Amino acid sequence: MSEASGASGPFSVRVTVRGYETDVLGHLNQSVYLNYAEHARWSLLQAAGISQSGLIAKGVGPVALETTIRFKRELRAGEEVEVTCDFLMEESKIFRVEQEIRKTDGTVAAEITATGGLMDLKERKLVAEPREYFRALASDPRLFGL
Repeated sequence: MSEASGASGPFSVRVTVRGYETDVLGHLNQSVYLNYAEHARWSLLQAAGISQSGLIAKGVGPVALETTIRFKRELRAGEEVEVTCDFLMEESKIFRVEQEIRKTDGTVAAEITATGGLMDLKERKLVAEPREYFRALASDPRLFGL
């Protein structure tokens, strides 16, 4: 499905639009943009050395609080796209993730902005410092700008 990179600029993965992901108009279905964004986020976590089992062992899990998609250009079956992922973490319970889905010619097909946090799985509340969890769990925290 994809190939990951992160050497220059935001982390990114390549994805090929599959025919079964398109709607009756032949465009990529709107819900699939979210799948691509989620795939890039988990790919970044994996590249940084963070696994789902590692998060669970620490007693936390990522949660989405808000997601906005700005559709710019249509995508069709067979097109290859790059899905970027940039975590923006400040001193807060929440963090932002900025993403773009770009065609191979550089045209931006969609912009995705998400707000998330790390939930304490026992307390069912956001942890105070998600940056510290990412820093502790990651073998390469630089992918998060840490």
